[in-house]
Amino acid sequence: MLRNKLLHNLLTHDITKYFKQMATVNVSSGSCGKDSSEMTTTDRKDELSDFKIMHKKGDLFACPSTDSLAHCVSKDLRMGKGIATLFKKIFGGVAELKHQAKEVGDVAVLKDESRFVYYLITKTKYNDKPTYKTLESSLEAMKKHCLANDVTAVSMPRIGCGLDLLKWPQVEDLLIQVFMDTDIKVTVYSI
Repeated sequence: MLRNKLLHNLLTHDITKYFKQMATVNVSSGSCGKDSSEMTTTDRKDELSDFKIMHKKGDLFACPSTDSLAHCVSKDLRMGKGIATLFKKIFGGVAELKHQAKEVGDVAVLKDESRFVYYLITKTKYNDKPTYKTLESSLEAMKKHCLANDVTAVSMPRIGCGLDLLKWPQVEDLLIQVFMDTDIKVTVYSI
C-alpha cells in the first residue's frame, strides 16, 4: 500500500513538473501569459489533499490578512539583511522569538491578530548558509503547527533563494513534498 502511494506521488509529481515547464511563464524575465500578479498555479490533487502552490508577483506584505506568513532566519535571529529586516520591522517580537529557544530545523512562531508569522530556523548564524535538509525540517515543523492550528493559507517569499543561495526548483520540490498531503494553500511572492 505504501509503495503504491509513493509510486502515485512520484508519477503525479513528474506530471506536475511537465505541466509547469509547459506553462507560458518566463520566470527569469518576470513575464507571463496570465495576469502579471499571478504567475503560475500548481495543483496537487490526490485522494488525500487539495494542495496548491500559487506564484504571485508583488508585495508579500500585501497578501490577504488571513494568510499566515513564513520566511527563513538564523538561530541567532539577527534579521539584519534581506526580507528578514522587513519582518523584524513590521512584526517585532524578537525577544519573544528568542525566548522560544528553537534549534536549527525548527520553526519559531509569532501570533499577529488572526494569523501566524513563521520563522523557519534554517541555519545557526546569520552568515551561515542553510541546507535543503534544514529547510525541509523547518517546513515540516511549520506544517505541524499549521495543521494543529487550522491554518489554511501561508504566503512566503522564495524562501532560501535570496541571500541563502538555495535553488528555487529544489525548494519548490520540498514545498510540494512537505505540503502535498494537506489542504494548505501556499502562495509564493516574487518581486
